Amino acid sequence: MYRAFLIKYGEIGLKGKNRHVFENMLKDQIKYHLDQLGEFEVIREQGRIFVSCPEEYDYEETVAELQKVFGVVGICPVVVVDSTEWETVTEAALEYVDRFYEKKDFTFKVEAKRADKRYPMTSPEMCCKLGESLLRRFESLKVDVHEPQVRVFVEVRTKSYIYSHIIPGPGGMPVGSGGKAMLLLSGGIDSPVAGYMIAKRGVALEATYFHAPPYTSERAKQKVVDLARIISAYTGPIRLNIVNFTDIQLYIYEQCPHEQLTIIMRRYMMKIAEKLALDSKCDGLVTGESIGQVASQTMKSLMATNAVCTLPVYRPLIAFDKQDIIDISEKIKTYETSILPYEDCCTIFVAKHPVTHPILSVIEKSETHLEEQIDRLMEEALSTIEVVNVG
Repeated sequence: MYRAFLIKYGEIGLKGKNRHVFENMLKDQIKYHLDQLGEFEVIREQGRIFVSCPEEYDYEETVAELQKVFGVVGICPVVVVDSTEWETVTEAALEYVDRFYEKKDFTFKVEAKRADKRYPMTSPEMCCKLGESLLRRFESLKVDVHEPQVRVFVEVRTKSYIYSHIIPGPGGMPVGSGGKAMLLLSGGIDSPVAGYMIAKRGVALEATYFHAPPYTSERAKQKVVDLARIISAYTGPIRLNIVNFTDIQLYIYEQCPHEQLTIIMRRYMMKIAEKLALDSKCDGLVTGESIGQVASQTMKSLMATNAVCTLPVYRPLIAFDKQDIIDISEKIKTYETSILPYEDCCTIFVAKHPVTHPILSVIEKSETHLEEQIDRLMEEALSTIEVVNVG
């Protein structure tokens, strides 16, 4: 019976004169997500977005896909009435309630809107008239305008739309409306969640993964590709840059104090990721760091890492507890992949007693021991990048 969905959005409605730009971005994102399922038509009309469904479509699959579109706050399966005549709309609403609610013993409220203020009835009049009709037809119904069990919505536009269910969407802003960023993606729990969170704010993603063969296996690399593919269901296609980091790590291991290894390796990862980000016209870097979670994520450590970057570094999870991050990873279905026992390069060369409060001048002095070969090794790493397009 549902031949269409009315799509509700949140923050986009506050964008003033630029609102239509964001509406069009949301419309394009919905179309992109649904194109893989069939010939859906997405229409923007008078502050609303409607999805018209083909003759044959999978309702559950369609709703699941719409729930991955950032910017959508509500998905309303609607009955479409090809008329604005009130008698026709009323009869359709009565049929809707009769068909979808087997037991008619609930409390209800009618919420009606008209797009054209010249319509012969005001919105309050429409609510009263339809409420009266429902009470006459179904005697066991009761009105409760404060806390109804069912809300019957009617919108009269060029056509009329009737619905009573609002399925939650993910919220946020349409991907692409907030710029583009480079995600440092590892095989852990945190970075995929950070990618999801920043994309929810409208940021398109590219990603970089640091691979260290033979210390990290092909299965570890495939794990990261799989994680990128999972989050691409929300973010859209992701270009994944796989950087061979082995020689740089070994050189740092040989030349620098071991308690500083994590910080110095992290600084060179940020340098490489920033170079790729600038080449791809990204507006910043994104990491999955959370204050105090590990030695390289203390305030002093993050400051030392930031010092090598000219682009801003965004950390969506900075104040999250680990359980908060795990909860989101389970929701977006990255958790089971993230906990597969294939270590990434960050965990292979960890010192027994890493420095937790590094002094930037000391770190920079230690890095002078790398001057003989580090530039060449970085150029080699950049020139041998493997690119995997996912999504």
